[in-house]
Amino acid sequence: MKFEGKTVIVTGAGSGIGRAVSIYLAKEGAKVGLFDLNYEGACETAKEIVSTGGVSMPQKVDITNKDMVFKATEAIVKEYGPLNHWVNCAGYSKIIPFLEHTEEIWDRTLDINLKGTFFCCQAAVTYMDKEGGTIVNFSSQSGKKGTNSYAAYCASKFGIIGLTQSVAVEFAPRIRCNCICPSVVRTPMWDKQLHDYANKKGIADEAVMPRFISNTPLARLCEYEDVTNLVSFLLGKESSYMTGQALNLTGGACMY
Repeated sequence: MKFEGKTVIVTGAGSGIGRAVSIYLAKEGAKVGLFDLNYEGACETAKEIVSTGGVSMPQKVDITNKDMVFKATEAIVKEYGPLNHWVNCAGYSKIIPFLEHTEEIWDRTLDINLKGTFFCCQAAVTYMDKEGGTIVNFSSQSGKKGTNSYAAYCASKFGIIGLTQSVAVEFAPRIRCNCICPSVVRTPMWDKQLHDYANKKGIADEAVMPRFISNTPLARLCEYEDVTNLVSFLLGKESSYMTGQALNLTGGACMY
């Protein structure tokens, strides 16, 4: 198993991409710390991991609270040993016209997506031992290209790319830090905002995903397996000469 004996922390582990990444890493032998404010969701992920013989520990963590992040990280390290890898999947998104963006929406989006990733990178760097480790952050294709009605989200995801590069430069060669920029993955977060997107475009809810597919050269949505394959590559030795990179996972919808 590729990550046998390794200790990994995954944020946003209670659902969506975070859950898929956590389950994949556990199947590959990792001991996984499951961070999520949705503790019930993290426990469901842990239950699925344990049912297939994996090892995991759910932790209720608000990633915008630095003390909570560090205390939960300390608990994982105390239980499983030195931290080897960290994957930041937690995120928040709201589709709303620019002039209707409230200060509350702006702050919530930047706090979760950018400040939360910042605190988690601080914890990762602090708790990785002298052998170092790897960090994978999640940006988005919206971190490469601004779109309307998505100002706060785009700003936060552009920021994650800059944060990733800064961490990569400062802590090389001991720690590698890269990020993934996916296109649309059909997650619970997307399901919650699908109607808002449909309203923005003046189309039916059921036409949203076919619209994305029609604008993607590879003619399909990004799947969880696509994501876990790239996470595996970035955490593994295969990418040992890569750091500070923002890799598109968009089926050709974004090529720069």
